[in-house]
Amino acid sequence: MDPNELLTGSRNDTTPALPVVVVTLLKGVLYQDENMPLWSQLLQLQAAVRDYVAVLGLDLILDEAEGYAFLRAHPDLDNPETPAIPRLVARRQLSYPVSLLLCLLRKKLAEHDASGGETRLILSRDEVVELIRIFLPAGSNEARLIDQVETHLNKIADLGFVRRLRGQNQMYEVRRIIKAFVDAQWLSDFDARLSGYRKLHLENQEETDG
Repeated sequence: MDPNELLTGSRNDTTPALPVVVVTLLKGVLYQDENMPLWSQLLQLQAAVRDYVAVLGLDLILDEAEGYAFLRAHPDLDNPETPAIPRLVARRQLSYPVSLLLCLLRKKLAEHDASGGETRLILSRDEVVELIRIFLPAGSNEARLIDQVETHLNKIADLGFVRRLRGQNQMYEVRRIIKAFVDAQWLSDFDARLSGYRKLHLENQEETDG
C-alpha cells in the first residue's frame, strides 16, 4: 500500500486518516486514559501505523494492557554498517539524580504491583523525598533537598513518567510506561546500580565540599 494513501486515508473513505495518530506519536507518548478516541483509532490502524513509521526508521511500541504507545528508533540505526538515517526520536542523556529517581520509582511500582492493590501508584512529594533520602549524605539540607526533588520530578514529568494530580500539586501518579524504559533486566541489576549511584553522588558531594 502507498504510504501516502495510508497517511491521507484516500484509499478508503471509511478508513480513519492517519495524520493525527502518527503526528501525535511523533510528538510523544499516547495514553489511552488521556485520549480514548485517538487510542481507538490507533488500535484500528495499528498495522498501518507500524508500516508507515517503519519507513522513518521507527518502531511502534504498543501496550494495550497498560494503555500506552510510543515510537522508538529502530535498533538497526545503531548499526554502523547500515545507511545513516537521521534520528526522529532523539536520545536523552539523563542526569544522575533523575536516573536514580527513575530507578526508585520503577522499583516502587514493582513492589506496588506485587502487593495486588490499586492499579495506580500515587505518591506524595514527601514520599518521593524519603525514597531518595537514604542515598544522600546524612545532614543534607532539608529545604534544598525538597527543591531538588521537585526539580527532578518536573523533569520526569516532562519525560512522561509521572504526572501531577489535578488540584493536588504535591501528589504524583507514576505512569506505567516507566516499565517500558526500566525493564526487568534493568531491575535485576538494581542493587548494583544504586550502589554505584550512591558512590558517585558521595564523590560528587566531596568534590563540591572540597
